[in-house]
Amino acid sequence: MNDTVYAFDARDIHGAERRLEEWRGQVLLIVNVASKCGFTPQYKGLEALQARYADCGFSVLGFPCDQFGHQEPGDAQEILDFCSTTYDVSFPLFEKIEVNGANAHPLYAWLRAEAPGVLGSAAIKWNFTKFLIDREGRPLRRYAPATTPERIEADLRVQLEA
Repeated sequence: MNDTVYAFDARDIHGAERRLEEWRGQVLLIVNVASKCGFTPQYKGLEALQARYADCGFSVLGFPCDQFGHQEPGDAQEILDFCSTTYDVSFPLFEKIEVNGANAHPLYAWLRAEAPGVLGSAAIKWNFTKFLIDREGRPLRRYAPATTPERIEADLRVQLEA
């Protein structure tokens, strides 16, 4: 049984297998993202957090997902082009995954179980659901898609100062 995010691997948007172990000791914000979602402008806030706190041991990890309203229809290159030209994203992006169901990426199956949503629901409800991970690799909190990166910043700072 996995007890930290470091037990997982994921293929990045360039196709390279990455171990989440690479981020050991950092505070993470893991987010399922999409290019054509009403919450897509949150990329700006996510990138602002990345720029502000990267030197303090923080990283956003973005996982594109097309399970909600077909809002991430592009291939890896289209996603990468959109993120870099529209929002100048510098945080790591991974290949498109599923976050719910039988084909859910193992990381997301674990996150859903470790940090349930409102009323204990496990399923991810929509794009831009966020998971704050402490420096030991444990999920601290799940945030709803409508919770902006700016509203998460205070919780993030507490973790960075711990």
